[in-house]
Amino acid sequence: MSLLVRAAALTNYCEVARAGGLDPLRMMFDAGISPSVLREPDLMIQVDRFGRLLQTSATLSGNESFGLSMAESRLLSNLGPVGMLIRDQATLRDALGMLTRYQSILNGAKSLAVEECGGRVIIREVLIAGSAHQPTRQRVELALGVMVRLIRQLIKPDWQPQRVCFEHPAPRDLSTHQRFFGPNVAFNCDFNGIVCAKSDLDARNPWADPAMARYAQRLIDESAAVRQTTMLEDVRRTILLLLPGGRCSVEQVAENLGVVCRTVQRRLAEQGQSFSSVVNDIRVELAMRHVVESDRPFTEVATLLGFSAPSGFSRWYQTQFGCSPKESRAASAAVGERATEIPSPARSSPTVRPLSRG
Repeated sequence: MSLLVRAAALTNYCEVARAGGLDPLRMMFDAGISPSVLREPDLMIQVDRFGRLLQTSATLSGNESFGLSMAESRLLSNLGPVGMLIRDQATLRDALGMLTRYQSILNGAKSLAVEECGGRVIIREVLIAGSAHQPTRQRVELALGVMVRLIRQLIKPDWQPQRVCFEHPAPRDLSTHQRFFGPNVAFNCDFNGIVCAKSDLDARNPWADPAMARYAQRLIDESAAVRQTTMLEDVRRTILLLLPGGRCSVEQVAENLGVVCRTVQRRLAEQGQSFSSVVNDIRVELAMRHVVESDRPFTEVATLLGFSAPSGFSRWYQTQFGCSPKESRAASAAVGERATEIPSPARSSPTVRPLSRG
């Protein structure tokens, strides 16, 4: 299954690439993306290729904050009709509700969840790596940067979140993050998201136009170009949101989707999948990310993958990859050391994967 994202996600790519000494058109060709999509923001491109482009560009330019740099001048208009709909909502809460509803139109590999806890709110974003696993760091930073930009356009230009959390480690240079988000940026967290005050959700939007919002919503709903999500995509999104909390049963996923378990199972079977196979595929994807690309303790990785005990995670990992998580991480580190000894400015280093699955 090829996950897709609107070509508008490439907004500001050329400017940031050139600033890093890259030829943006050549980089796009090498990633399998036609530069012509820059003129057609509503076209859909493969998430795998988009992620590869961002990661390779960050590596070759030496700009660890490449994705965040792309987000610095994003506007609601970059979201197309959905941006117009969001702009005219009465409150930020309403705007986020609409963004969640139409997220699949913008990016088929991203899920958005708004969680309230007391006087605080967590706006959590979960990204699917895609079929050809690529590091998600640049896509995550782009996504959270765009979210902050959108909130500033809806509330006030100098709005700052209480905290911005990233699962990945901190870059060597934090200046771009602190200039963009403010001082409260945290890394190696359990989720990717933005923490803000609950009062921000209910702040009134003085520019809201209910009539225009209704018109924009009707355009979106009636458009023949609206891409209908499949049950498999919906299930994957929901699993990604529920897995770290250990609440990822087929019953809970069905409840979140507003259907009965039998419907989930039947629709997945129609696509040659079962609920357990989808969960396993996502765990493989997350294991690649957290074992190979981070130094996160394995006890935390076990929790993030929905295992109740580290021993269960270790047995599962051994079955999937034919080695232990410790052995896989050590092999990845050894490959990384060899790569730094033989630099190759013309090509990005290949993605390091766990040992082959048994």
